[in-house]
Formats: sequence, structure tokens, C-alpha cells
Amino acid sequence: MFIAIVDFHVAPDARDTALDHLLSEARTVRAMPGNRCFRPHLDPASGTHVGVLHEWDDAESFAAYLASPGLAASGAVLRPMMTAPPSSRRYDARLVETVA
Repeated sequence: MFIAIVDFHVAPDARDTALDHLLSEARTVRAMPGNRCFRPHLDPASGTHVGVLHEWDDAESFAAYLASPGLAASGAVLRPMMTAPPSSRRYDARLVETVA
């Protein structure tokens, strides 16, 4: 499994707009081959943080997402809102257990 955690900051008055944009894309990203999870979120302790948790079958599936027109269009909307460059941490992970 391939996991990416993306974090970025926007002005406080743009945070809900950024989250709404990501949520509007969630269905499309989740339908992409290899996607297991696309979970946009806000940090409740911060007035500026927006994040996305990604889970993909493999790095190749994530790379296809990175090269997609949808991500390019999303960046065109979100990057002007950002107050600093985004951070993307990427992990090659092995699922140990799923507990219900």
C-alpha cells in the first residue's frame, strides 16, 4: 500500500473554501484505479491547516493521480489560496491489521 499525507496552509477565510473544493473532488479521486482512500480534513487546532490522507494500492496508482488533469485543475484552484508551499509525505506501507 502507498500512503501520502498532504498538508498545506491557507488564510483562515479560505480554509472552508479549500476543504469544500477537495470534498467536491473526492468521488472522482476515489473512483480512480488503485485508490483506497482520499480523505480531506481540517486540523481543529489550527485556523489555517488543510490536509488530505491518501491510500493507494501502489506508487504507480498514485503517480497516475499526480499526472492526472484533475489534480492539475485542483492545483490551479488551491495553490493561489496557499500561504506556503504544501508538504507531501509519502510512505510505502504494509497493512498489519484492520480492526472493526
